[in-house]
Amino acid sequence: MGDFSFRAVETLRAVAAVLAEDTRHTRHLLDRYEIDVPLLAFHEHNEAKATPGVIARLLEGESFALVSDAGTPLLSDPGARLVRAATDAGLRVSPIPGASALLAALVASGLDVDRFTFFGFLARKGPERRAALDDVLAATHVAVLYEAPNRVADTLAELAGAGAGERATVVARELTKQYEELRRGTVAELAAYYGETPPRGEVVILIAGRIPLATSEDELRARAAELRAAGRSARDIAAVLSAELGAPRNLAYRLAHE
Repeated sequence: MGDFSFRAVETLRAVAAVLAEDTRHTRHLLDRYEIDVPLLAFHEHNEAKATPGVIARLLEGESFALVSDAGTPLLSDPGARLVRAATDAGLRVSPIPGASALLAALVASGLDVDRFTFFGFLARKGPERRAALDDVLAATHVAVLYEAPNRVADTLAELAGAGAGERATVVARELTKQYEELRRGTVAELAAYYGETPPRGEVVILIAGRIPLATSEDELRARAAELRAAGRSARDIAAVLSAELGAPRNLAYRLAHE
């Protein structure tokens, strides 16, 4: 509650209605700041159906505020469809900055955050997940993930198994809340820790980028042969060559399939 800004309070008091991801959660917020405006449910399950009606009212001159349960709308939260429709209709969309787990985690991480990529929640399975993990492994700057607490250990273990085990990592949970915690270590160390001590609350994972190493093609080919002899698939071999040895993706793919 203490992260809420004066401008946000003034905005919520001035709108025709507040579009809330969960009206029960948002009601606590409005009551805390003595804001008496209507609440309308607006979440991933009704966003498509509700957006045209909201746009129609906006075009008639009304104004709305969009809030999510915690953090920032659109950043792994609902709202993208509405914002896109509003901008397509020529309507003004004004951001009201507030608490963001993404930015809070970055500034407290101690990692080099001049550049970063936000991946949000990774796909849980299939080629989409494999592709996202490959992108995390290939990144030369910080990768930021959101993850469900019961999947933190598995995701870190999967990254460690693909060759990122020694990368500096921070797991931040419950940022700006009562039980805020930032735990630092390597991917492998934190995979082991959270395998024994599952986290609670909302979690952000930050993983340092790979450091490109000056490795010859012969050395890469020898490492690929070792991995192949150990029964690793071509996809796994390519991922390890990129994550562990800094091989360009095209070269890693070619050597993995030799």
